[in-house]
Amino acid sequence: MPETGTANIGVVGLAVMGSNLARNLASREGNTVAVFNRSPERTHTLTSEHPEAGFVAGESYDEFVASLSKPRTAIIMVQAGKGTDAVISELVKRFEPGDIIVDGGNANFHDTIRREAEIKPTGIHFVGAGISGGEEGALKGPSIMPGGSAESYETLGPILASIAAVAEGEPCVTHVGTDGAGHFVKMVHNGIEYADMQLIAEAYDLIRQGTGKSPAEIADIFAEWNTGELESYLIEITAEVLRQTDAATGQPLVDVILDEAGAKGTGAWTVQNALDLGVPTSGIAEAVFARSLSSKRAQREAASDLPGPSGEWTVAADEADAFIEDVRRALYASKIIAYSQGFDEIVAGAEQFGWDIKKGDIAKIWRAGCIIRARFLNRIAEAYADDPALVALVVAPYFRDAVAGAQESWRRVVAIAAQAGIPTPAFSSSLAYYDGLRADRLPAALIQGQRDFFGAHTYKRVDKPGVFHTLWSGDRSEIETTPSSH
Repeated sequence: MPETGTANIGVVGLAVMGSNLARNLASREGNTVAVFNRSPERTHTLTSEHPEAGFVAGESYDEFVASLSKPRTAIIMVQAGKGTDAVISELVKRFEPGDIIVDGGNANFHDTIRREAEIKPTGIHFVGAGISGGEEGALKGPSIMPGGSAESYETLGPILASIAAVAEGEPCVTHVGTDGAGHFVKMVHNGIEYADMQLIAEAYDLIRQGTGKSPAEIADIFAEWNTGELESYLIEITAEVLRQTDAATGQPLVDVILDEAGAKGTGAWTVQNALDLGVPTSGIAEAVFARSLSSKRAQREAASDLPGPSGEWTVAADEADAFIEDVRRALYASKIIAYSQGFDEIVAGAEQFGWDIKKGDIAKIWRAGCIIRARFLNRIAEAYADDPALVALVVAPYFRDAVAGAQESWRRVVAIAAQAGIPTPAFSSSLAYYDGLRADRLPAALIQGQRDFFGAHTYKRVDKPGVFHTLWSGDRSEIETTPSSH
């Protein structure tokens, strides 16, 4: 039986992420960590392999809860869904008002809102915390996005700050907002991650098909890009993946990996919620759809003999460097669009759900520890510091100038890809979004006319206020009306 009230923080769920997070907590001065897993073997393995951590191991929920000092604070690291609800139920039975339950899994923020509302009457604080950085981040320092009450953050904040990644002297954690805000922001983080990865994959594909360079040679290109404005974790690991040789075949590993990309759902959630919020996140959506398409093996095989462009396409040897630079610029411009769309969704979510989310602070906590950490996140933080009411990230002076300098390259790359029959859904949709955003007039006027014709959905005019409808099946005169509810 562990000693009562000795641990200031507990972790429930000791798979790789939970174990690494527990080890990270235990390595920080001032923390004593209680651990519990539904299967005691996993607890025994962790404590025996890491005696230096001084874990307080519980064999049951009662022992685990008893070992926590008040206010009791426990982080749940189990699979999202019913497993999380089961653990929460057990803890709520034993916790007291003022205690804190933290869900550190990849929960759907709607579930977090529900759970917080259900638990609130008990006086127990429920916190949904997005934790990014994978297994290594959990162990060495993740980016952490906690929601929940301000009161709970007074206790939880210093503990999370002790284990978070550090960027320029600042821990990568901030109180995001109430109830589901933390998991919402983590969801959008993952959506941006999908877009970023797809854009990088498209850049690789264009360079390989256009220049014939080997994966190892393209790895050198990405390593060079990582010394400039594209510096980021994903660019860094792309070079590592492209350099890897398969031990069994001697081929580049990228050539023996099946070209079907998996997904765990957070990218799709980002797009689904963007649709609900009326926010165009086209780059993220195309990245999600590209993964879906990659997995449609039967359809791809059936369509493999569909006609494509006539003739082979390659870049002339003396034009290869210029083409590669065009691809780099197109990648940077498209990346800016992905982040701009992601932050648009954060702004819309905050407005919809009543969260006071500080966009610059989010950019800062993504500078280290998380998968989308990148040099230009400082630029995003600066943009929101200069103008907290910024209507779109892409119109901030730095990003406006960056896209202006890249757009001719961007257009050339998208055009070449289309002519060569190389799919670039994220590059292409990002450029279309950019052009749609800057257009003086869009063909949406025609769509409104069509909607009014078949459904009397009404329209507004550019030259006077009011809502109007044309009597299409009558004499086609125009009447002023009230807006349609359809």
